[in-house]
Amino acid sequence: MVRPYGDTTGDGMVQLSFTLPLPHDKRAEGAALQLAGSMGLEPAMLVHAKGMGPDFTFFVVYGRVNHLVDVSAVQVVEREYPLLSAKDVNQALRSRLRRKLVVVGACIGTDAHTVGIDAILNVKGFAGEKGLEYYREIRVVNLGAQVLVPELVDRAGAERADAVLVSQVVTQRDAHLTNTCEMSAAFREAFPAARRPLLVVGGPRFDESMTAALGVDRIFGRGTTPAEVASYLVHALAKGSP
Repeated sequence: MVRPYGDTTGDGMVQLSFTLPLPHDKRAEGAALQLAGSMGLEPAMLVHAKGMGPDFTFFVVYGRVNHLVDVSAVQVVEREYPLLSAKDVNQALRSRLRRKLVVVGACIGTDAHTVGIDAILNVKGFAGEKGLEYYREIRVVNLGAQVLVPELVDRAGAERADAVLVSQVVTQRDAHLTNTCEMSAAFREAFPAARRPLLVVGGPRFDESMTAALGVDRIFGRGTTPAEVASYLVHALAKGSP
């Protein structure tokens, strides 16, 4: 059992931020403290308030909670495959495929945030790791931003893709979930099960345990590195995934 840490061990202090649809004044600040109290922060302190236009205010509150966290009850998706070096990935692909692995990547729907997909695909990579373009046995086709699902399906078929990587950052009204379900349904309709490419999605707001619900093969969350993705592709290939 653990408790949040703020100023001293086990003091239960937490910091929260939120926005209320109220102009910034004393009444709005009182409303923020009322909300914090209803959420169990006792005592709640308002440490920051800033108007966002004429009708909204952003708040940061600080206070103590009495809740405990049972770490033994926490469920996460553990990586079930070894993390391979670029040399090991290339060797595994060369021995199993005897051709280059084809990866098609895109941001679908109205999502124009390519930082995530570029970090995985582009040779410059992320966090000191080279992207998939660096791997000699992987051919990358990066379609960029705001790609329509039918266009992605057609291009994956034309390139004979082994895997499709989709990044989703825009999450308003669960757009990332809607777009992913549309994408997975389209691929299942367009491809026989034995020929469908691996469907991999990533983004900061995805729940990695929702693969079955979203109809994809793998979900990667924030902080994912190119080596993790490359190692997964080798692992999935070894398992005989479609």
